Amino acid sequence: MASEDDEVKKAQIVDARARNISHNVRCTECGSQSIEDSQADIAILLRKLIRDEIRSGKSDKEIYKKLEDDFGETVLYTPKFDMQTAALWLSPVLVAGAAVGVWAYNKHKQKTNVHIMALNLVRGVPLTPKEKETMLDILTPPPSQGVAAPSWWRRWRGQ
Repeated sequence: MASEDDEVKKAQIVDARARNISHNVRCTECGSQSIEDSQADIAILLRKLIRDEIRSGKSDKEIYKKLEDDFGETVLYTPKFDMQTAALWLSPVLVAGAAVGVWAYNKHKQKTNVHIMALNLVRGVPLTPKEKETMLDILTPPPSQGVAAPSWWRRWRGQ
């Protein structure tokens, strides 16, 4: 009875490993499905090959390597990182970096506009109502607890 349980457990382990590997291998006939999901003849043969390799004692890495050697790197859903695939792996980082750069530029541009408004004010160029509101928001000190704003500030703001 114990040997039957061991055989069942071994079969379950082989099946689980085979399914895991099969989910990460692309069907060479379909291209868009894993060999686990495909019913193409080549997918059925590859699933059998994977199970045979597992039963012969090969590791997952060795099986992936054999499949890659036999069918090329495109058979695997996760390409390895090397000089040819560096752009593929680094593109999300580059896109995120570009987005952060655009955001930072826009933030800097907003602050720079305040400096330009201040320069225009010094030069005597009248501010638009929106620019005046922005300048007052920036220049108004935060309210203090229990301390009133100086009288000159209240007069200047028109309060």
